[in-house]
Amino acid sequence: RVLDDVSLGLAAGQGLTLLGSNGAGKTTLLRILATLLRPTSGALLVAGVDPAREPERARAAIGMVGHGAWVYEDLTALENLRFWAVMGGQAAGPAALRAALEAVELGGSAAQRARTFSAGMKRRLALARVLLGRARLLLLDEPFTGLDRAGRKWLAEFLLDFKSRGGAFVVATHSFDAGLGVGDRVAILSGGRIVLDRPAAELGREDLHRLYDDLALGPGSAP
Repeated sequence: RVLDDVSLGLAAGQGLTLLGSNGAGKTTLLRILATLLRPTSGALLVAGVDPAREPERARAAIGMVGHGAWVYEDLTALENLRFWAVMGGQAAGPAALRAALEAVELGGSAAQRARTFSAGMKRRLALARVLLGRARLLLLDEPFTGLDRAGRKWLAEFLLDFKSRGGAFVVATHSFDAGLGVGDRVAILSGGRIVLDRPAAELGREDLHRLYDDLALGPGSAP
């Protein structure tokens, strides 16, 4: 059993930072939230919709960016978006496609092939895909990995803006600083269980490191 007795709630306009060591179950939890995996027990509601009963309606509210950027290297940024729109059955015209690219500051790179993009630009392109689908819940698996300082700053600002417009997100990350900077709550997953779920405002960086060492890694771990 990868996850055991996990209970989480997230309101519109909130962000959750999910921390945990490799193998703790973070990716599995995100895949369940994204309706890519079905839990063996329990219930899941996304924007008030039960994915087991109305899977398409639930998925329409969700946007997931996995550990990889999920972009097609030989296509341009605009072609990537057009392809994703067709595959997702979305009626997105040229104006909507360009608006999604502008929202992630890739409007000037619409005709550029994705293979020439930096890691940060590919991450932005993946986010443009979920914006195109008008996702209300973003699920991001290690989104800060591979980004330089400017890329991490841009992503943090993007998430805060998304949240301010009523969206919600779950970020699974190893980056304590980035996680504290964007999430309203911080949860630690260990051995498939949520062992901590606290408001981020109550946690300082040193507090979080200490709690993580104690709860996720166990006594005697190096700070």
